[in-house]
Amino acid sequence: MTAALDWPGFGQVSLAALLFLCLAAALAGAVDAVVGGGGLIQVPALLLIAPGGEPLFALATNKIASVVGTAAAVRTYARQTGVEWRSAVPMALAAFAGAVGGAAFAGSLAPGVLNGVVLVALVGVGLYTWRKPDLGVDEAPRFGGVAQVVVMALGGAVIGFYDGLAGPGTGAFLVFLLVGLVGFAFLRASATAKVVNVATNCGALLYFVPAGKVLWGLGAVLAVCNLAGAVFGARLAVRKGSAFVRRVFLTVVVALVVSLGWKVAAG
Repeated sequence: MTAALDWPGFGQVSLAALLFLCLAAALAGAVDAVVGGGGLIQVPALLLIAPGGEPLFALATNKIASVVGTAAAVRTYARQTGVEWRSAVPMALAAFAGAVGGAAFAGSLAPGVLNGVVLVALVGVGLYTWRKPDLGVDEAPRFGGVAQVVVMALGGAVIGFYDGLAGPGTGAFLVFLLVGLVGFAFLRASATAKVVNVATNCGALLYFVPAGKVLWGLGAVLAVCNLAGAVFGARLAVRKGSAFVRRVFLTVVVALVVSLGWKVAAG
């Protein structure tokens, strides 16, 4: 169980480590499908096991699992709630471009550079959402037509760049942008965020794959586990509605704040 597997594309992980990563991937897929934040579970698990012996292998392999899970969540949301593709697609394309740029910097930027800034932003997001109990429960559009598309695209580009850097909380930031600024209800925001997340993951892979940083065997196994969790999470979100998604959102934000706070305090 603890001996390193010599299977190609698995980064010399042991069977026990592989089972642990599969469990983490399934849980991450479920959480991510509801409101984002699955990276809070899946990325630390991969970094802890360190397949391939280099952090970039963990970050790149994570994207393989995530893109499959988020795509499955999009399919579930589209079938059961509908997705406004007219505004979601331009936002996704802008996020894709941002993620490509962010991934190019991932190997050269120290994580501590972003941790402090992101921590402050997450605290602000959490407090704002907590103090406004009606936020995101019902639709309250603040823009119309072209203006909404432009706002979503600009926000998608910025958050996509951050996601390419492997920053935690990308899904939570996307949901908050769509709820707090655009005026979507939480359920619709989560569905749209999944479309954008597929694009950001693909954008990051556009850099990681040619760089040879993806462990394909491990990524394929984790993708299946992430997909199963994502389908379950998306169906749960659709059944429970926006009020449930809001509660999960606040829980994820608190968990991200605690995680990043610990990293900042530890230097």
